[in-house]
Amino acid sequence: MAFDRVADDYDRMRGGIERGREAAARLVADLTPGPVLEVGTGTGIVAAGLSELGHRVYGVDLSPQMLSRAHSRLGGRVAVADAQSLPFPDGAFANVVFVHVLHLVADMPTALREAVRVLTPDGRLLAAHGDPAADPDELVAVLDRLGELHPPRPDTPERLDAAARKAGLLPVGHDFAPDYERATSPRQLLESLERRLPPFLWNVDDDTWARVVEPALAELRALPDQDRPRPQQWRVHHSVYRKP
Repeated sequence: MAFDRVADDYDRMRGGIERGREAAARLVADLTPGPVLEVGTGTGIVAAGLSELGHRVYGVDLSPQMLSRAHSRLGGRVAVADAQSLPFPDGAFANVVFVHVLHLVADMPTALREAVRVLTPDGRLLAAHGDPAADPDELVAVLDRLGELHPPRPDTPERLDAAARKAGLLPVGHDFAPDYERATSPRQLLESLERRLPPFLWNVDDDTWARVVEPALAELRALPDQDRPRPQQWRVHHSVYRKP
């Protein structure tokens, strides 16, 4: 499993439990009473944040190594499972949550249909999805340089809406709003890129690395104050749907 390779570094490089709490605080107002399933829970930071806010949260993920970290936060309420084949009975959850994971599942429409299956009537599906965006700065400029390496996203607002309708979901709301803050130094971003921690770098060939990635790394290395964090506020698409 590809995410096994980054499990040891994931929290440190992605903001850890504090980012999970920020994401949970953004989601919690749209939850309906009842148990929550987070699909693609990873190390469990969002699920732990929701648990701290009083919700009973379960998590599934394909990566055993990521889930070993989630287990320390959620106990036995985690399982290795595919979003397209959830190991739960029909109507088991009042809420299903996808946080920056729909672009990674092999078949988003199938994952949505499976989420609908395990939702109770009037249950909610919440998704943080699509390309996040931050105001321009010197680090964002480096990431923009790497934009051509990103595969096309299946989870744009338009594509997600279309797939949700076909799965039988009704729209409740959508916004593109501040979601989390991150303070990253050039050295931290450089380490992340050099180690190919972002998924879009995992399969980059040597020629493309030399043509696209190396100039971006050189730009990072040339920045002043390598250890000074640059604060950023990232905006994210949030969509909420209801099962009739």
